[in-house]
Amino acid sequence: MKRVLSVSIGSSTRDHRVKTCIMGQEFVIERRGTDGNIKKAIELIKENDGKVDAFGMGGIDLYICGGNRRYIIKDALPLKNAAATTPIVDGTGLKNTLERNVIKYISENRVINLEGKKVLVVSAMDRFGMAEAFQEAGAKVACGDLIFALGIPKQLNSLRALHRIARVAAPIACRLPFEMLYPTGKSQEVSRDRFEAFYQHADIIAGDYLYIKRYLPRLLIDKVIITNTITSGDIRHLAEIGVITLITTTPEYNGRSFGTNVMEAIIVAQAGKGKEELTPEEYNHYLECMDIKPRIEYLNTKAVAGGKD
Repeated sequence: MKRVLSVSIGSSTRDHRVKTCIMGQEFVIERRGTDGNIKKAIELIKENDGKVDAFGMGGIDLYICGGNRRYIIKDALPLKNAAATTPIVDGTGLKNTLERNVIKYISENRVINLEGKKVLVVSAMDRFGMAEAFQEAGAKVACGDLIFALGIPKQLNSLRALHRIARVAAPIACRLPFEMLYPTGKSQEVSRDRFEAFYQHADIIAGDYLYIKRYLPRLLIDKVIITNTITSGDIRHLAEIGVITLITTTPEYNGRSFGTNVMEAIIVAQAGKGKEELTPEEYNHYLECMDIKPRIEYLNTKAVAGGKD
């Protein structure tokens, strides 16, 4: 039996543990949150190093991407370095493969006609593969990085504009305390009703769910959400506020879709390699073998099978 442990600096209220079979291999998959306590997360990693087959680094990324550049997040390095034996991954490998594939699947299977759709990607530097895939499918992509990471009420209407600003802002932002950039601990449980106009202007809101939730309006009638790491409670809430369709990029295990860091850790555990040894082709091979498809849920009665306009 293989064991995958996601150690997250997020809220412990979102913890989950499941036993399942993947590609004929028994897995125990567990997510443990430390409520924003990075020191506790480091201790958990050190305690389990060599005892699990792969770690997921949850609630924080090792780096973000802008164009052809990568910007390392300072606060993530101690977490990565805490694992001396067991491979530790942050989900980036799947953001560049699985999430691209999901948008391509949605477009090619006409789940949603993406041509001309207004898509708000809440952080395109975090979801660079997804943002690029939307653009390739003909959607009008707006990047919410300044809004959701820095609280600046300005969306960027092209990836090119984002990359220009990132060259200046990203090296500075990545040195800030991570809780200033992303909801951690108990702040993950709270939504602040701000920046509603940006949500309402979009047809589709996509990206990290905790960023989406950060300023979630009271109503999102007929909107489509494309995200991951979502609980059954999150799904109920989205239905109550009027979201018409929910698409998650990672599969459901016992009522919970795990983050990309967990799915990447599963692949690394199955492959028996560290992340740095897997190529995009290898990731895609395992994704195909696992037969991972996006989960599509129609939350309100106006939605019909096929979801075509």
